[in-house]
Amino acid sequence: MLCGRWRSSRRRPEEPPVPAQVAAPVALPSPPAPPDGGTKRPGLRALKKMGLTEDEDVRAMLRGSRFRKIRSRTWHKERLYRLQEDGLSVWFQRRIPRAPSQHIFFLQHIEAVREGHQSEGLRRFGGAFAPARCLTIAFRGRRKNLDLAAPTAEEAQRWVRGLAKLRARLDAMTQRERLDHWIHTYLHRADSDQDSKMSFKEIKSLLRMVNVDMNDMYAYRLFKECDHSNNERLEGTEIEEFLRRLLKRPELEEIFYKYSGEDHVLSAPELREFLEDQGEDGATLAHAQHLIQTYELNETAKQHELMTLDGFMMYLLSPNGAALDPAHMCVFQDMDQPLAHYFISSSHNTYLTDSQIGGPSSTEAYVRAFAQGCRCVELDCWEGPGGEPVIYHGHTLTSKILFRDVVQAVRDHAFTQLKGRVLVKGKKLPAVRSEDGRILSDREEEEEEEEEEEEVEAAEQRRLAKQISPELSALAVYCCATRLRNLRPAPTLPQPCQVSSLSERKAKKLIREAGNSFVRHNARQLTRVYPLGLRMNSANYSPQEMWNSGCQLVALNFQTPGYEMDLNAGRFLINGQCGYVLKPACLRQPDTTFDPECPGPPRTTLTIQVLTAQQLPKLNAEKPNSIVDPLVRVEIHGVPADCARKETNYVLNNGFNPRWGQTLQFQLRAPELVLVRFVVEDYDTTSPNDFVGQFTLPLNSLKQGYRHIHLLSKDGASLSPATLFVHIRIQCS
Repeated sequence: MLCGRWRSSRRRPEEPPVPAQVAAPVALPSPPAPPDGGTKRPGLRALKKMGLTEDEDVRAMLRGSRFRKIRSRTWHKERLYRLQEDGLSVWFQRRIPRAPSQHIFFLQHIEAVREGHQSEGLRRFGGAFAPARCLTIAFRGRRKNLDLAAPTAEEAQRWVRGLAKLRARLDAMTQRERLDHWIHTYLHRADSDQDSKMSFKEIKSLLRMVNVDMNDMYAYRLFKECDHSNNERLEGTEIEEFLRRLLKRPELEEIFYKYSGEDHVLSAPELREFLEDQGEDGATLAHAQHLIQTYELNETAKQHELMTLDGFMMYLLSPNGAALDPAHMCVFQDMDQPLAHYFISSSHNTYLTDSQIGGPSSTEAYVRAFAQGCRCVELDCWEGPGGEPVIYHGHTLTSKILFRDVVQAVRDHAFTQLKGRVLVKGKKLPAVRSEDGRILSDREEEEEEEEEEEEVEAAEQRRLAKQISPELSALAVYCCATRLRNLRPAPTLPQPCQVSSLSERKAKKLIREAGNSFVRHNARQLTRVYPLGLRMNSANYSPQEMWNSGCQLVALNFQTPGYEMDLNAGRFLINGQCGYVLKPACLRQPDTTFDPECPGPPRTTLTIQVLTAQQLPKLNAEKPNSIVDPLVRVEIHGVPADCARKETNYVLNNGFNPRWGQTLQFQLRAPELVLVRFVVEDYDTTSPNDFVGQFTLPLNSLKQGYRHIHLLSKDGASLSPATLFVHIRIQCS
C-alpha cells in the first residue's frame, strides 16, 4: 500500500565518488575504436566471461553511437557514447575535455533505462525527436538523468537491449566473478603498450591502480617468483599466477584449514561443524551438502561432497556468507497488522531536488523516491494559472511543476509490487479553524506549531492568503490530519484514521517530556515527523530518535545523501525493501511501559572483530600515487543509552587488503531498535577523514560468525568488489 501524504491549499483570488576510473585520452575527442576482431584483446576478457562478446547489441555499443543529448528546448548537442571494454562502464564525449574519470559512467550506478519520452526532460524538450529514437538513463543518487535521441529507432533499441543484458549479467555475477572482472580490467589498463605482457614497471602501476603501495623489494620478489621464463615479463599463466598470489586471503585460509584438517578439503560433516560454530540456523548435514553443490567449483570434489578452498571462498563471498540475513531480504514479517504498527519509509518535500528556498522541483524526484522504497510522498498543491494545480514549496523561489504530471509519475512508478492503492493525508473539513474562524490548511497547522515554539511572527501574514479546498478535503478518509497539542487523555477515544504532523523540534520535546505516553499514542495512531523549516539547504535530522518512540512516518529529504539517509536505507533494507517494517512489540502494545529515555539495564552484548578489507576504491583516480589509509568505524544507532561509535586504527597506504584484527564491543539496552552502521574512511592527519564506503542494517538482521560486508557509496550504489571481513558475536543476557 502506498501511503501518500498530500498537503494542499488554494490561494484566495489574486554528480559521486566512483569506485574505479577508466582511463581515456584527455586531449582527444574520443578513445581509439576497437579494431575488428577485437574480442581477442585482453580488455575484452571480461565481456567474454560474461558471454556477451558475440552479442550484436553489445558489439554495436563497443563501436559507439552518436546521440543527441537533450537538456532544453534549444540545447540538443551531438555526443559520442561508447561501451568500454570492461563491459562495466560507458565513455562519453564532452565539449571541453576533462579528467578521464569525468568522461565515464558505470552501469552499476544506473537506476533504470526508459524507452521513449518517459522522463520529465524528454516530455518537455524532446518533441522534435520521435519517441522510438529516445531513451533515458536514470542514475542512482543526485546525478541528473541522461536524455538521449539516437539517429534511428534501431540504434536506440540496441542500447536499450544491450544495457539490459549487461546489467542483468552484472546482477547475476558472483562476488568472485566480480573480483576477477575487476582485477582484469585494471590489468588491461596497466598494460601500457597493450602487448599482453607485464613488465615490473607495469606491475607497479597495476598495484597503485588497485590501491596498494607495496614495498618495491617485496613486489619484485613476487614478480620474479612468477617469471618462470626469466625474461622480466609476465605473460599468460605467469600473469594468472601473479594475480592468484596477489588475491590470496590468508585469513580465510587459516579458517579453512582449522576445519579441513590435513587433507585440505572440507567434508560435509566438517562444513556442518563450521556452520554450527557460525551460529547458523539449520546447520544440518543436508544444508552443508547443499552448500557444497551450490558453491564448489571443482566437479570431482563436488561429486565426492567435498569443498575446496576456492569453494569455501565462494561461499563466504556469497549472500549466504554476508552480514545481512538472506531470509530477511524477502517479505517475511506479518503484513496484516494496523498501519500504526509499521515504520513507513517517508519523504519530505518530495518534489525538490535541492534546497528548500530556491531549488528546482521535478517529477523525477518522485520517481527516484519510489525507486528507493519510499511509500509516503508529499505534494504541496497550490492553485496555478487558470486554476491548474501546481506543486512547489509555497512562498519560496522553488520552481513549479504541474500536479497532473506528478500524479502521472505516481501512476507509472509507485506501484511496482504494491497494491495499487493510495491513501491521501490531508485536512478534513471542518477540522481546524483559525482565530478568525477560517479553515486552516495542513501547511498552516505546521506553521502555527512553529509559531508557538519558535515565535515566528511572519507565519501570521502567510496564513491570511490561504484556505483549504473542499474537494481535496473529501479525499481525506483514512488519514485525516489532526493537531496534536498534548498527550493528555482526550474526552473521546482517538480514531485510527487521525494523523498528526510534528516538526522534529516538537517531536523531540514530546520524547523528552512524555516518552512513554508518546510511545502509547504511536501504538494507536500515525504520527508524521518532518524537518524544521530552518533547514534551508535540505539537511536531514537523525530519524532514529523518532523511530525510538514509534513514529511511523519519519520524513526525510531523500535528495540529500548522508548518514541520515544511510540509516533510512538500513531500516528499510529488510522485508523485501517494501517500505514497511513491523515495529518491535514494545512499540505496538497499547499498554506498553517502554520509554526510550529509560530503556533499562543492558541485556545484549555485541562483539565485532574487524579483520580485513578487500579492494577498497581509490578516492582520487587522477593521482596514481594517492592511496587510502583506511580505518573502520562501527556506529550503534538506537535509544540514547545505546548510541556509540568505536573505530580501529588506520592502516597506512593499503586499500587493497588492509588488515586490522581489532575487537570492538557494545552493551545494548534496546537491541530490537538498534541499527549497526559500518563505515570505512580514509584517515587524514590534517583534515577530516574522507568517506570511502558504508553499510547499515538492523541488529536483528545481522548474522553471527565470519561475515563479509558489501560496501556502498554515499548514494547507495554498490562498490563491488569492496568488502569488509568481520567476525560477529551477539550474546543475550
